[in-house]
Amino acid sequence: MEENKPWLAYYGDVPHRIDYPEVTMYEALMQTVKRCPQAVAYDFLGTTATYGQFAADIDRCADALAALGLKQGDRMTIAMPTCPQAVICFYAVNKLGGVASMIHPLSTATEIEFYLNLSRSRFALTLDAFYGKFKAVKDNTGLEKLILARIPDYLGWLKRIGFNLTKGRKIPKVPADVPVVWWRAMMTASHPRAAKSSAGFPDLAVILYSGGTTGKPKGIMLSNRNFICEGMQVSAWGNLTGGDAILAILPVFHGFGLGVCINAAFMGGAKSILVPQFTPEDVAKLIRVKRPNFIVGVPTLFEALNRNPVFQKTDLSCIKAAFSGADTLPRVVKERFEALVRQQGGDTQLREGFGLTEAVTAIMAMPMTEYREGSVGVPFPDMAAKIVRSGTTETLPPGEEGEICLNGPAVMMGYLDQPEETAQALQQHPDGQTWLHTGDIGTMDADGFFYFRLREKRMIKSSGMNVYPAQVEDQLYKHPAVREVCVIGVPDAKQVERVKGFVVLKDPAKAGAEMEKELIDFCRRDLIKWSCPREIEFRQELPLTLVGKVAFAELAAQEKAKSGGGDDVCRE
Repeated sequence: MEENKPWLAYYGDVPHRIDYPEVTMYEALMQTVKRCPQAVAYDFLGTTATYGQFAADIDRCADALAALGLKQGDRMTIAMPTCPQAVICFYAVNKLGGVASMIHPLSTATEIEFYLNLSRSRFALTLDAFYGKFKAVKDNTGLEKLILARIPDYLGWLKRIGFNLTKGRKIPKVPADVPVVWWRAMMTASHPRAAKSSAGFPDLAVILYSGGTTGKPKGIMLSNRNFICEGMQVSAWGNLTGGDAILAILPVFHGFGLGVCINAAFMGGAKSILVPQFTPEDVAKLIRVKRPNFIVGVPTLFEALNRNPVFQKTDLSCIKAAFSGADTLPRVVKERFEALVRQQGGDTQLREGFGLTEAVTAIMAMPMTEYREGSVGVPFPDMAAKIVRSGTTETLPPGEEGEICLNGPAVMMGYLDQPEETAQALQQHPDGQTWLHTGDIGTMDADGFFYFRLREKRMIKSSGMNVYPAQVEDQLYKHPAVREVCVIGVPDAKQVERVKGFVVLKDPAKAGAEMEKELIDFCRRDLIKWSCPREIEFRQELPLTLVGKVAFAELAAQEKAKSGGGDDVCRE
């Protein structure tokens, strides 16, 4: 098989293969606990727990959940920010052989009802601030037990007082007589010791949800095998060890945040610095005080850091590696970040990676010892990737553009209760292997480095020609007046679609016809005619998905509505 993996020549010290323990995530975590019980597992706003303390809390939570009736095969919805309760509960559910359904705590009541019913959750964990939404839909679902946590549960006394005097005052009081279970009481009560379940390596462990571009989200079924393998691959790639710390900026309900910032860190015995809510100021302060070695995020996160005056003055010599994923990284954002790191005492490149929730999250990235312009890197150990002609299983030679397909232990089990969609995504190829058809367009060079172009659904067809939004966005980002940009195709009677740019200016006062012409002319300098925007719309801000990516689908739906069409856009 290695002859079909030319990228292995660029692995450096990264192993070509990894020996994965065929256990559950809980058991894999306990192996780390056994190796380094005194190392710090997580840091939450100054509250820390060693791996030994973390393990004891997981076991205590499992005991409590078992006493509430959670058993092997049960589904539990976790609607939490990135905080200790979410992480502890995640592994406790896994110990009992349950399935964690991870959703955004800011989901609407309608969305919560949808997720509870799709996952068939009997149990749920959320914050007291979101009790009202769960209460509103409980009778329309199979939810039996609702556990409520509070952010101050894991804060020191001074920060607890500060929270209660500020944000805490705005949270509606939960009536004393409602039938809920409070996290703090649950974790301090005495319960019979719960035995580890008989669930194993190949069994369903987690349901994550596709953001989708239109229609309702799909439940993505991921096994213990998927999470353990992906976590150990990421850990090996970055050489994550007990001496390292990673900023868990990305949310725990998203594959990138859960798979890389949480599970991969714990597989390697590193410290995860839990960030419940992102602001550039908070991240700058955390880097200054906590000195993390790894930062991973989406492009909008890095651009926000680039612009932040506190971050610009922070000592960045601690940063060993920085990775961007989940969306195309504009070159200008990358260059600004790298220049800022150098200016502040560091020396690292912002490297692009590639992944999708159907494979937990990141499954390829640029090697630490290599860099190629525009590439998202090479597959991780034990993962394989190739380019096929769109709509077929025909493998294309290096340099030809087609759909990116993936094979390996991180690839999902399938879509929950959607056999037809599963069959479309997981297809058996002539080599006898099952490959995940990602719907992403890209190329591979002769050395096995991959180049992501765009989601297949994002391709703009203008006058019969393919237009890549990322290419146009990259050009617009180079203009000194532009702060943020998103390019989409909008309906056009003559061209089928025409290219339209949505731009946020650094100085909003400059918006107008003159600036629109300047930006279009700026594109015409370096882009072929049909790739240039026909119009620019100036915005005060761009809509974002729930993980901070620019919500191009929302902009497309707005344009479609203007032209008399309609679209049911889901948030990601």
